[in-house]
Amino acid sequence: MNDQVEVVIITGMSGAGKTVAIQSFEDMGYYCIDNMPPELLPTFWELTQQSGPFSKVALVMDLRMKDFFKQVEGAVSQVEETPYIVKKVLFLDAKEEELVSRYKESRRSHPLAQDGRVIAGIQQEKNLLANIKRKAQLVIDTTDLTPRQLREKLLDTFNDSDDGDLFRIELVSFGFKHGLPIDADIAMDVRFLPNPYYIPELREKTGVDQEVYDYVMQQAETEEFFNRFMHLLALNLPGYKREGKSNVNIAIGCTGGHHRSVALVERVGQQLRSDGYNVNISHRDKDKTKESVVRS
Repeated sequence: MNDQVEVVIITGMSGAGKTVAIQSFEDMGYYCIDNMPPELLPTFWELTQQSGPFSKVALVMDLRMKDFFKQVEGAVSQVEETPYIVKKVLFLDAKEEELVSRYKESRRSHPLAQDGRVIAGIQQEKNLLANIKRKAQLVIDTTDLTPRQLREKLLDTFNDSDDGDLFRIELVSFGFKHGLPIDADIAMDVRFLPNPYYIPELREKTGVDQEVYDYVMQQAETEEFFNRFMHLLALNLPGYKREGKSNVNIAIGCTGGHHRSVALVERVGQQLRSDGYNVNISHRDKDKTKESVVRS
């Protein structure tokens, strides 16, 4: 049984940024549920009390029908009456003209605009949500906020991670003969380096073995590549962070993904960690007969 569960109810005006908000809470480690019907909340509260993993929960509740606001109000009241839950209500708002502009840009109709006029739906929603807005612990006006700025504001307010920094680097070695990782943001080809495969005593080893690692690192080309690559990362990784990316996938490949790419991923990862980054290392093709080795 949980001693305490933190629940953030995310609500507010349609088009004010609830999608960005729920994605931000996911990055902060919250268990997130989008558009849970309020009538299911009693069952969910019971599960949170019985199940240990639910220590931080974020729920998005918005209007999908005219009488939905009454159910949302009831859900907020129910949370307030549950002793083991620490409740926070986050209300996202924006000026009417900005909401109209966003709806026109997305070419979507407002859920309450039965006659097709977006402004009428917005005004009706504003009236229906007035009581919930008054009860909210935090109201954020997103009129002048970009998605990145809204994300940063939410992280500053709700992130209690020990790391304090959610930016993460996924560093993977791979073999080109097995295909390029489709999720790579940065991909580097190190097949120009001398190949340990042609050294009989190194062929069956991999880049995590000291003999192979030393062989790769002793090459003059390796040292020049490593220095230039780290200089490149010193330039673009801070830029990724400024643009609001939560993670960057860096892939380094050689022919089979056993020797050169593995050794370089190990060294690059070690350097990035010493620079203060959160790094996860994986060797996708190091041993295709076994599961990939993944080490944080």
